[in-house]
Amino acid sequence: MSPHDSPTPHFSKLKEEWMNLPTRATLRWLAVFALAATWLVAGCGEGGDAPGAGGAEGSAAEVAERVNDVMRGTSFHSSGTTTAFVGAEQETWWDPEQGLRMKTSGPGVPGETYCKDGTSYISAPLFADMLEERGQYITVPDRLADVFVTTESGQDCDVYFKIADGGEFLPEEDTTVGGKPAKALKVSAGTASDTYFIEDGDTARLLRLDSLRNGRGSSTTYDSFGEKFSISIPPAEKTMPLDKFRSEVNRG
Repeated sequence: MSPHDSPTPHFSKLKEEWMNLPTRATLRWLAVFALAATWLVAGCGEGGDAPGAGGAEGSAAEVAERVNDVMRGTSFHSSGTTTAFVGAEQETWWDPEQGLRMKTSGPGVPGETYCKDGTSYISAPLFADMLEERGQYITVPDRLADVFVTTESGQDCDVYFKIADGGEFLPEEDTTVGGKPAKALKVSAGTASDTYFIEDGDTARLLRLDSLRNGRGSSTTYDSFGEKFSISIPPAEKTMPLDKFRSEVNRG
């Protein structure tokens, strides 16, 4: 997305639009933004090589469930592009005990997102960019520039990477990822789609995700399964609930 160089709508209109924006609608958009159709079954952080029951064998629903179980309980890293912002990239670290960290970089959209125990923490400038993508324009005051906006979706943090329901195998798109055979499983809804490439073996791991949203395509690869990462959730003094953040922005 381009930098903030376009005129800002009249603030009274902004207030009316944003104050009427339903929280759940915002959270649904956050899920799309996070690329996983998207945020815990407790697991061992060193369990990257633990075999799944049947790996990529079985029905699409059975395989998706096994992959989701393995990914929830295994630390990993992912990187790639995103459909959320033009020209942007995302890098993610996940640890079952520590939570999730996602770094977004690109023209005009630097920022980070964290998630732990179902609570999302989105850096304020990134949150503003996300709203702008939905036609909701806000200006983040300097005093809030280092704040993380918190939201609770009622879902676990695996919503950012789990395979959505309703997928079907697509044998004609089976391929190799990092030299490993991978089965393609596609989930579609209207013009949007996610194609998950699942390691064809006993490990039942997600290796790549190709997404399409509103004509934008993206590709994310997953690696470093079972490795140790350090993820630090923003401290309380740097966080602000969505309702309070909205009030502070409206105050100017």
